Amino acid sequence: MSENKIAIIGLGYVGLPLAVAFAEKYKVFGFDINQSRINELNGGHDHTLEVEDDLLKSVLASKDAQLGLFNTNQLDEIKGCNIFIVTVPTPIDDDQNPDLTPLIKASETVGAVLKRGDIVIYESTVYPGATEEDCVPVLEKKSGLKFNQDFFCGYSPERINPGDKEHTVKKILKVTSGSTPEIAEKVDQLYKSVITAGTYKAASIKVAEAAKVIENSQRDINIAFVNELAMIFNKMGIDTLDVLEAAGTKWNFLPFRPGLVGGHCIGVDPYYLAQKAKKAGYYPQILLAGRRLNNSIGPYVGSQVVKLMMKKGTVINKSKVLVLGITFKENCPDIRNSRVIDIINELKEFDVNVDVYDPWAVASEVKHEYGVDLINSPNLKDYDGIVLAVAHNEFKSMIAAESIGASTVVYDVKSFLPREIISARL
Repeated sequence: MSENKIAIIGLGYVGLPLAVAFAEKYKVFGFDINQSRINELNGGHDHTLEVEDDLLKSVLASKDAQLGLFNTNQLDEIKGCNIFIVTVPTPIDDDQNPDLTPLIKASETVGAVLKRGDIVIYESTVYPGATEEDCVPVLEKKSGLKFNQDFFCGYSPERINPGDKEHTVKKILKVTSGSTPEIAEKVDQLYKSVITAGTYKAASIKVAEAAKVIENSQRDINIAFVNELAMIFNKMGIDTLDVLEAAGTKWNFLPFRPGLVGGHCIGVDPYYLAQKAKKAGYYPQILLAGRRLNNSIGPYVGSQVVKLMMKKGTVINKSKVLVLGITFKENCPDIRNSRVIDIINELKEFDVNVDVYDPWAVASEVKHEYGVDLINSPNLKDYDGIVLAVAHNEFKSMIAAESIGASTVVYDVKSFLPREIISARL
């Protein structure tokens, strides 16, 4: 496999860790259209914190080296590659429909340099059939080559968990597939050479695509169930966490917890499967019901905070609430599809003045994505309400009984804070 030259298209949360893993054994060209990202990586730093600076620097190499990572935004630099791995985002639009624009553009990029015998592998989460029905025609049109005759495809869905330093790319079993049995074996062997956890060769590209999209859809539905339980038990005056811990003593009870469901996967993937199901003539019920319920949690939390403040006699109009955390998960700078914004917007509907503090998030990115200005070093006693939205480690020591006002409402979305400090939790 040493003759392989690999191009990774897209150097984000998925592409960069994969590029670094391959660069330890192969010559890898990291390609990204963002010049500032290229400059940052070639300087030995990854602002997403998925790859440590020392590790990144250890694999950086010139384009002429026999192995190592060379990052570029110049198309000519990747012409000599024979393996192209596409790791671009697959978001949804404002109407919650799959947006394949990044995937199509990446396919056009690859198609412009595609040669006979090359293999194009997709890692982006898609619905079953997207690789062969949506991407391959773009590759054929742009390259003038014939699929499964001149070039071939594979699909190996990403399983990156942003911020997780235990389940890193090498340590997560990789599903692989190919457009012919021979290519499937080649793709499997390629990944097996760097993935220490091993690989699983799926029966077809469509099977691999379907497997990926249901992984996160299953989690979405399970979280929706416990979110609904939280709302039911709140009506009954029962602590949801107490119930889940009691039920969890049964050996086969699944340990899900209520919370916001955002990020680039769980809050997005079900819509990809749902759209494909509708085109096949089936309207999914549980899939979309889970999405509707999970999308309602942010507004629900916001309204619960307001009710608790009213019970304490707080005048809601122009009251002050501090929201702690805006990334989509704890101890991670990733703000993509963070549903914390739903809490913020709900509070603003009541004319509440909302401050947001997050030591992990990049202020300029938050401003661009959500129009929210982050604050620095808040004084907790200044607020009528505090919402623990993201369980960053820093927040555990930050909030103590003596650090908040006597009438301050503290709402814990993540069941993260000591019981004696909080007013309520989801």
